[in-house]
Amino acid sequence: MANVLIHTCCAPCATYTVEHWRGQGLQLAALWFNPNIHPYQEHERRLKALDAFCRTVEMPFTRIPGYRMVDFLREVVGHEAGRCADCFRLRLSQTAQKAREMGMDAFTTTLLISPYQKHELLREVGEAVGVEQRVRFLYEDLRLGYHRSRTLSREQKLYRQQYCGCIYSEWERFARVSIVEDTGPGYNRMSPDPRHETG
Repeated sequence: MANVLIHTCCAPCATYTVEHWRGQGLQLAALWFNPNIHPYQEHERRLKALDAFCRTVEMPFTRIPGYRMVDFLREVVGHEAGRCADCFRLRLSQTAQKAREMGMDAFTTTLLISPYQKHELLREVGEAVGVEQRVRFLYEDLRLGYHRSRTLSREQKLYRQQYCGCIYSEWERFARVSIVEDTGPGYNRMSPDPRHETG
């Protein structure tokens, strides 16, 4: 049976993801490393919900200690419109490294369930860091399970967030704008489709 380390962005996205991969006969462990999540109270609220979920489904759970929002900001400041690639690399690199250290066969991420994430970019970054860390990135498009994840999270009364996590996605979600250019005073913006519960 293959052992897989799952980067977990939040409890709701983990519900169907765990169900799916266990259905494939995989042995799973969860990792929490999300320095993008802002503010600190939101970070801790999502972490607490995920910890409770992992206990419920009896899945080993580890976290990279600390609140490393500064690391995230250092990666993305100056090119915020393209921040997702930097954010994916930051989180998945840490997951791949941890998977190798733990002797896991592969790693993956709960981000693959979200219809709001950039899947081709996720796959590209995941496979690249997998090569760098010499551990396989397990990819599958799990977006068809998104609605089931919402149902499961409601049934389990899990905290369900309203934006991706970073300070920029919070701004985009609630101000209904989109960062489309990174230069000049302020940012050029246009109205996007509202983002919510994206992990």
